[in-house]
Amino acid sequence: MPAWTLSQALAAGVQIEVQDGGGKPLADAVVFLQSREARALVRPAQGAEIAQKAKVFDPAVLVVPVGTPVAFPNRDTVRHHVYSFSPAKSFELKLYSGVPANPVLFDKTGIAVLGCNIHDAMTAWVVVVDTPYYGRSMAGGTVTMTDVPPGNYRLRVWHPSLPLGVPATDQALQVGSADIRQVFALDAARGP
Repeated sequence: MPAWTLSQALAAGVQIEVQDGGGKPLADAVVFLQSREARALVRPAQGAEIAQKAKVFDPAVLVVPVGTPVAFPNRDTVRHHVYSFSPAKSFELKLYSGVPANPVLFDKTGIAVLGCNIHDAMTAWVVVVDTPYYGRSMAGGTVTMTDVPPGNYRLRVWHPSLPLGVPATDQALQVGSADIRQVFALDAARGP
């Protein structure tokens, strides 16, 4: 049996429930699994976008693999000026309506904080990862990753309410052929 087929046959599901300091599910947490082997499997995502509507970014948190182009359609009736001065990605889309001609290429791992130069309350985050095993939690706080090959990984969790500059928290995670379900407590006000 070829190695990739054997690896797929042994792949497991990994489900991580992210909770706040009080044990409640935490929405918009970014969860990803890193390893040298996973890094070799990264491919850009297609169709990634953060829209502006009702003067907010939607979604407010986006996680994408490195090399992914992200579109920024403006679905409002007012113009926006989207920017980021983050080390992970610095760019400006000056006052515009509709859809900019070119998406923004996120070609470096890290966290890009976005804003609108016209509407200061608008904030979003793009988390750029070097792995195909990632997700963002919804209201239930859960991220499920499927077809994760057996191996040793770093489980990393980040949330936008962590203090500015605090990196994703991490811990070792060994994946075998059986599915994994784990709870990860993250006190967003203080970190892990």
